[in-house]
Amino acid sequence: MNDSEFNALADAALQRIEAGLEGSAADLDFAMINDSVLEIEFADGSKIIVNRHDAAREVWVAARSGGFHYRWDGSAWRDTRRGDELLAALSRLISEQAGETVSLP
Repeated sequence: MNDSEFNALADAALQRIEAGLEGSAADLDFAMINDSVLEIEFADGSKIIVNRHDAAREVWVAARSGGFHYRWDGSAWRDTRRGDELLAALSRLISEQAGETVSLP
């Protein structure tokens, strides 16, 4: 994958996450910072950070429960350690921190 392909795929993932959060009724705020970092803030002040890591060509997630790296496998962003799909894993992480169910499409 070249830089252009990575950027297109990572940007699409961040946009899907944003769209899912916009449709959520959960008590959280979010903002895109510098076009490559999505910051999600919860009512208790905790945060989840989702960002593109250009050098590694990965999407990184920092949550209360830990840090996760996702690499494109040709069809989805997969956790480099456990193989979890990004949106499913992020839905779980957001739900845990929000204390209510959040499902990203």
